Amino acid sequence: MLNLIGTYECKADVKGRVMVPAPLKKQLAPVMADGFVVKRAVFQPCLEMYPMKEWEALMLKMTELNRFKRKNNDFIRRFTAGVKVVELDASGRLLIPKDLLSFAGINKELVISSAINIVEIWDKDRYEQAIDDAADDFADLAEEVMGGGYSDGDGVS
Repeated sequence: MLNLIGTYECKADVKGRVMVPAPLKKQLAPVMADGFVVKRAVFQPCLEMYPMKEWEALMLKMTELNRFKRKNNDFIRRFTAGVKVVELDASGRLLIPKDLLSFAGINKELVISSAINIVEIWDKDRYEQAIDDAADDFADLAEEVMGGGYSDGDGVS
């Protein structure tokens, strides 16, 4: 499983190309040849970039949904809205499609942030606001999400 680490500030050029930072590119090297999928995030005004194998695993779960239930069809349609296959070019740049840049409110300055096995791509100001907004509630969130019976005895805290 891919376990990405790091948060990087970058700039997009007028065509929406972003130079992927060298430390992140090094981490993505094992999956780079397969390409990536970029999509709108569900809960935040940002983009999510999935390595193709991660995307395929997620789509395998989606195929298990009963398509004769309207909610499932609506979910699939909305979840996959605006999905694009992307690759890094020979210079290590990622071309983010204009419609996705617009959705995320990205003009020039952006943040690329690892999220375990995917990458989030944010407008810099929106990213900082999201982090600031969550700061007050993070202790409660951490306790609720991680404090309930997931210990495997390794003492991680």
